[in-house]
Amino acid sequence: MKCTMLRPTLLHSQEQFPELREDGGVEIVIIKTTGDKVLNQPLADIGGKGLFTKEVDDALLEGRVDIAVHSMKDVPTYLPEGTMLPCNLPREDVRDVFISPVAKDLSELPPGAVVGSASLRRQSQILHKFPHLKVENFRGNVQTRLRKLEEGSCSATLLALAGLRRLGMETAITRIVPIEEMLPAVSQGAIGIACRSNDTNTQEYLARLNHEETRIAVACERSFLTALDGSCRTPIAGYAYKHADGRLHFSGLVATVDGKEVLHTTRVCNFSEEDGLKAGFDAGSELKASARPGFFMW
Repeated sequence: MKCTMLRPTLLHSQEQFPELREDGGVEIVIIKTTGDKVLNQPLADIGGKGLFTKEVDDALLEGRVDIAVHSMKDVPTYLPEGTMLPCNLPREDVRDVFISPVAKDLSELPPGAVVGSASLRRQSQILHKFPHLKVENFRGNVQTRLRKLEEGSCSATLLALAGLRRLGMETAITRIVPIEEMLPAVSQGAIGIACRSNDTNTQEYLARLNHEETRIAVACERSFLTALDGSCRTPIAGYAYKHADGRLHFSGLVATVDGKEVLHTTRVCNFSEEDGLKAGFDAGSELKASARPGFFMW
């Protein structure tokens, strides 16, 4: 089996399927996408989130790999024809983290301080609560961003806790930001595995790896994004999860880039794929309908 794969995913696969432990049972193919290569421009200016998946999708469709492992927040809501995404691994912590050598929290930064972030979602939520701060484009891998921060390119940055945990770099964290203060990106912390829709053998593998609770929550969030027709030019956040009451709880927002306008909504429904998809789409439709004329024309 040839795959684009994160190491934790490989280990989990080999635990589930002894035949994959054999030499040559799994071949990892590393594919650098346009989103990985072009680091000097905002994603919105060079094509959006599909830039992290196109080359991988092409490899899948051409048969160069059998499965493709994606960070779900990079996956567009519409999959290429001939592919499917039947599997999500157990979700990591969805929260963002604050990292700064000069402050313990955003509230401690002085007026005019620069926060580095490539995320319009983070930018809008930061400026909504702290309009006296500045947010500047800040791209690159985690190591590059932390190096820039140490060199004084900005006073602080925010990153996904999930990514730092997977890299074993939690010591860099200044503070974990509660969801109530910073709603995460749709599908943040979730890993998805795609395959060809006619590849039944691989689908059987993936069915046994799938974490259904994560898959349903992510489906709800992506349905919200679909209703909003969101892109990298649109600050959108959404989080669905299985509450202690056994039901699916969802919170979502859309905002203007400057953070001056933020629309928020919530839903609670039965924890099922059908109800989750409906709740997410309904929530997105509500915000789209309630937004003033021109709200989405940025």
